[in-house]
Amino acid sequence: MDGCEVVGIKNGWLGFIERQTIPLDLRSVSGILPRGGTILGTSRTNPYKNPEDLKKLLAAHQALGLEALIAVGGEDTLGVAVKLIKEGLKIVGVPKTIDNDLSNTDYTFGFDTAVNIAMEAIDRIHTTAESHHRIMVVEVMGRHAGWIATCAGIAGGADVILIPEEPIDIEQVSAVIKKRTARGKDFSIIVVAEGAQFKDGTMVAKEEKKDAFGHVRLGGIGQVLGNLIEERTGFETRVTVLGHIQRGGSPTAFDRVLGTRFGVKAAELAIKGEFGKMVSLQGNRIVVVPLDEKAVTMKTVDPEFYGIAKLFFG
Repeated sequence: MDGCEVVGIKNGWLGFIERQTIPLDLRSVSGILPRGGTILGTSRTNPYKNPEDLKKLLAAHQALGLEALIAVGGEDTLGVAVKLIKEGLKIVGVPKTIDNDLSNTDYTFGFDTAVNIAMEAIDRIHTTAESHHRIMVVEVMGRHAGWIATCAGIAGGADVILIPEEPIDIEQVSAVIKKRTARGKDFSIIVVAEGAQFKDGTMVAKEEKKDAFGHVRLGGIGQVLGNLIEERTGFETRVTVLGHIQRGGSPTAFDRVLGTRFGVKAAELAIKGEFGKMVSLQGNRIVVVPLDEKAVTMKTVDPEFYGIAKLFFG
């Protein structure tokens, strides 16, 4: 679900812009509900990284004769959309990211599916944890915001949940595990977001190479954490990294309905010529908000909500 994903409107028809395809190849959107992930064939591209890329984008937009663009994505994609609006493009935004980290919308579509996948994995890991009396560390996605870790951890009955919003205190984590052991609990489930950091500010990355939006590739916090836990507690510890498993498969019913509602509203805005706006879920209503810098501001886990999770630690 990464990348700058767009849907084009031309002569009143709604269709996909194929990668590097001119003229526009319009396709029906029927039958896509059961499919997960990106179906547009897009790549993670930032047209503002190189001036020539922006020129190509604007030239392609003009050559296609598009009347509107519907930008579907998260912070990076919609951040680019905000800039393109200032270039004069007619854009409507749709919030889609498994991280659920966009302001001005209660939920992004894709999030519920990722949470359910992570929850099911935690459920299954319980079996091995209990039977082998192990500490099981489950690493989930979440670069800057720990929504997946928090929600999946609560739903899956994790004993400790670690997120980017609150530095990891390894001594506290070890204390929780030892406290459980004293109560006769000889296993523990630890859920950690990939972007979680230790108190010294250390963030674990697979490689220092950055993508088009300046992000390093995260991954490995689970193994580092597992090693530290085993060292401090003496309990055998195993690590599971869910990675891109969270991003695939069929969407949940909630996401299918939400995506459909977002799509209908976005198409209505484009047809009416109401550009520079983003569709949003607030409560149970689909509303319209400005597509500006505020809309793509990072939404992190509220301390009060995380406090609910902490009530069950141990």
